[in-house]
Amino acid sequence: MRKLLLVISISITFPLLAIAQQPKKPNAVEIHEAIKKLNFLGSVLYVAAHPDDENTRLISYMSNKVKARTAYLSLTRGDGGQNLIGPEIRELLGVIRTQELLAARRTDGGSQMFSRANDFGYSKHPDETLAIWDKKEVLSDVVWAMRKFRPDVIINRFNHRTPGSTHGHHTSSAMLSVEAFDLVADKTVYPNQLEHVSTWQPKRLFFNTSWWFYGSRENFEKADKTNLLDFETGVYYPTLGLSNPEIASLSRSQHKSQGFGSTGTRGSQTEYIELIKGELPKDKTNIFEGIDTSWNRVKGGKAIGDILYEVENRFDFNNPSASISQLVKAYQLIEQLEDTHWKSIKSKEIKDIIAGVSGLYLEAVSKESNATRNSKITIDIEAINRSSAPIALKSIKIATLGITETPGISLENNIRKTYKLDGKVTADAKYTSAYWLKEKGSLGMYTVTDQKLIGTPETNHQIKAVFNIEINGVAIAYEKDIVFKTNDPVKGEVYKPFEIIPAVSASIKDKVIIYANGPSKQIPVAIKTGAPNISGVVSLSYPEGWQVSPETINFSLTQKGEEKTVVFTLTAPKNQSEGYISPKVKVNGTTYSNEIVTISYEHIPEQTVVMPSETKVVRLDIQKKGQNIGYIEGAGDVVPESLRQIGYKVTTINPESISAEALKSFDAIVVGIRAYNTIDQLKFKQEHLLNYVKNGGNLVIQYNTNRRLKVTDNLGPYPLKLSRDRVTDENAKITFLAPDHQVLNSPNKITSEDFNGWVQERGLYFPNEWSKEYTAILSANDKGESEKKGPLLVAKYGKGYYVYTGLSFFREFPAGVSGAYRLFANMLSLGK
Repeated sequence: MRKLLLVISISITFPLLAIAQQPKKPNAVEIHEAIKKLNFLGSVLYVAAHPDDENTRLISYMSNKVKARTAYLSLTRGDGGQNLIGPEIRELLGVIRTQELLAARRTDGGSQMFSRANDFGYSKHPDETLAIWDKKEVLSDVVWAMRKFRPDVIINRFNHRTPGSTHGHHTSSAMLSVEAFDLVADKTVYPNQLEHVSTWQPKRLFFNTSWWFYGSRENFEKADKTNLLDFETGVYYPTLGLSNPEIASLSRSQHKSQGFGSTGTRGSQTEYIELIKGELPKDKTNIFEGIDTSWNRVKGGKAIGDILYEVENRFDFNNPSASISQLVKAYQLIEQLEDTHWKSIKSKEIKDIIAGVSGLYLEAVSKESNATRNSKITIDIEAINRSSAPIALKSIKIATLGITETPGISLENNIRKTYKLDGKVTADAKYTSAYWLKEKGSLGMYTVTDQKLIGTPETNHQIKAVFNIEINGVAIAYEKDIVFKTNDPVKGEVYKPFEIIPAVSASIKDKVIIYANGPSKQIPVAIKTGAPNISGVVSLSYPEGWQVSPETINFSLTQKGEEKTVVFTLTAPKNQSEGYISPKVKVNGTTYSNEIVTISYEHIPEQTVVMPSETKVVRLDIQKKGQNIGYIEGAGDVVPESLRQIGYKVTTINPESISAEALKSFDAIVVGIRAYNTIDQLKFKQEHLLNYVKNGGNLVIQYNTNRRLKVTDNLGPYPLKLSRDRVTDENAKITFLAPDHQVLNSPNKITSEDFNGWVQERGLYFPNEWSKEYTAILSANDKGESEKKGPLLVAKYGKGYYVYTGLSFFREFPAGVSGAYRLFANMLSLGK
């Protein structure tokens, strides 16, 4: 046995709770609430399409008032949305929104599930949605979620009976839920799942309706409510000092990337659910009517209930540890249950409660934030019992590090014991990256081949410490993730996930490189080590017809985390062309081609994503007029960086500094997406922007929503009304309404080919009314819909030009769409 370094000290500090990674240290009230939930054996599954679709009031009510095990099944991770807090979109935005949902559930007491469906953007009809998603596969994920979670009650956020009236993803989520309700008990349906779960039949399914779905409050008041249940969700929780709506608003406010900060409310609130399938409860105040939610539900449960109901009723808030003996007895009985479903759930719950009442604190902290395969690592162990109960630390095992230690010591009351353990990461350890991004997916689906992973919210970290504890002579195992902990001078104790990363990563900063001003560019490749003393050879894969020099570059790095940049020269062909380049790093016969992306925001744990390093290169036939562009940032996009790629000098304009003098030096000014929804100052500065146009300037405004506009009366120099019109088919035919207009002809001749290869959509929130001074340049429409003429409007105003566009340039530029760059250059060149 490896020698242990044992340190004993008296615990006298009171660490501050900071972020989600920090270990739970529940107080007596929280422990008692957990015991109440332990004594409730009923489950509710809430179903919708995206992060932020869920009704946090109802989830919080079911979890905190009813005490039901409550989960939210979001079919997507919100990858197709927009990001108000940073530049991440698509897959990386999905990683952020996944963590925001987990933060929301930590707040409202629910748990989180997903399907493999990819949020490909707005869809107008479930027929389109289910074709792109692959209905059979997403339906299998919904059936899997129901079989795995085994809900008694299912609540859909959306109405399955109104296809085409709202977002296709929304209606599809309800349609799939309704269909799955009738399939989960059929063993011939997706039989491969039954290797891991059993069939199940939920008792009843509801639609979470409201007056909104009836068109008005008046209509809802008149409606037949025979099949409706209602809940008073405005309840106040004295033990928490919060009302249910206040908890719900805190939960909803975790969706920061979508700008869904919510102000808490107090007072009476009512939620309604309409029965869709199953039997209507005779007692309409009890959603679980007819379902035994007591311990009598499971064979052998009565004896457990006899113990735990007494623990709940006689709980000593001043001395929670007085319940340890009874809790341990109940734990032993739970471990003997034949019902493996409830045994697994309640075993974990009661173990956490036993740790809580005893003040048992167990932690395993890495000396470093990450490690590579085969690398040595030191783990700091802390164990403390803050009760008088007889607790012993029998052993500590970290399988993936080859560590097994058997201290076999008693944990005396409030005596902290620490150890340093040395181990080695196994050669087959998997990288701790988002599991759904490890294989290439399709437009509508992520590829996940491991059935057991499907639906889980995040990658389960491999490196865990198992503490084998003995309490009152009973063996109980506690599993803890290895974490990395530092002390920040401002924030204090800060936790981060411990990650397994590649020995070498290689990245090219720009994910799209545009060749518009010459045949050759230097391509810097950043090589970073995850381990010390790494040397090898770097090369660059590139498309046919392109040339790279030199073919290979040698490198050598000595320190872990050291970074070196090597530079290749990549020469484009003479004619317009595009393709992908990726760095290849060969070290001791192994080739590495991944990069490491770190996502760091205050409200979620730091995320490390290991993904293929790939950059699109585009040889672009483009001309432009004007050079100096002013950019007013909106809700987050990469348009400024994209414009710099094609040779513009772009200056970010602080809205507060907008004045006639500050604007006159720019050849054109571009306003970022949703700027008029998010920047209050623009309502005071719009006059300066329009005067800039009148005096000969060129103003390009990208899309805004028609709700919460800061500027309403004079968004343009002439009357202009925004709508919710959009064209979601990225391949929809584009019609040139004004083919002779300058914006389609100078300095680049725009043709239908410039609209090939667009991604996710044509555009959104087009104007649908405008005065005669505007010229409508383009039109498009989705299948079966009327022609939308508002994607691009241009008006001559004084000496200059005003442009309003709902075309989704903010999506096309990161995808390297040639035609989008050419058209935007023409917009910036108007009047030049």
